[in-house]
Amino acid sequence: MISLACDLHLHSCLSPCGDEDMTPCNIAGMAHINGLQAVALTDHNSSKNCPAFELACREYGIIALSGMELTTAEEIHLICLFENSALAADFESAVDEYRMRVKNRKEIFGEQLIMGERDAVIGEYPFLLPTATGLSLKQGVELCRSMGGICYPAHIDREANGILAILGGLPEDIDFPVVETVTDMPVSGRRIISSDAHRLWEIKDEANTILLPESADRKAALMNYLGGL
Repeated sequence: MISLACDLHLHSCLSPCGDEDMTPCNIAGMAHINGLQAVALTDHNSSKNCPAFELACREYGIIALSGMELTTAEEIHLICLFENSALAADFESAVDEYRMRVKNRKEIFGEQLIMGERDAVIGEYPFLLPTATGLSLKQGVELCRSMGGICYPAHIDREANGILAILGGLPEDIDFPVVETVTDMPVSGRRIISSDAHRLWEIKDEANTILLPESADRKAALMNYLGGL
């Protein structure tokens, strides 16, 4: 077995609640400083900063997973992860038809900056990203998995947007091989502890690890672990 230090729930400056300092290059640099070996970018309902994030992580030899934190119709946060940014972009395109088109008021909610290579600002997303989509929890899970993604409930130990607080428990008709917590709250089965970082100093360090089978392809091994294999 190998130990992999990871933080699989990070927000960039595309999320309006994220600091402007949370650029792809800054996130990758802080992950490197903290000794992380695998990280995932999971902005609210968008993967638009994942291509730049992949490039930044590659320079440090860090495994990068691309995805989003999907807000379901029930206001549950669901982590959706893909092997690369192209697959994540396809998923975002599918999610797009379920978005609410509410204009972002950046003076209230914050900017939603789209980043290119070397942290160049290449645009702003005009509609408020964190609002609930029209996808139910079950529909969101099925859509993500049908497009080759891995998904699991985010921060189940929080009342805000946590599946336990909203539904009272995990649904019996959806199999989640993994759940996420932000604390070391006891859970049955596999779980990932992630930071849900919106600021650079919130990113986890190498003390947050998971055990994986020995493999030449650590990204594939990580995806298999998250998928329950």
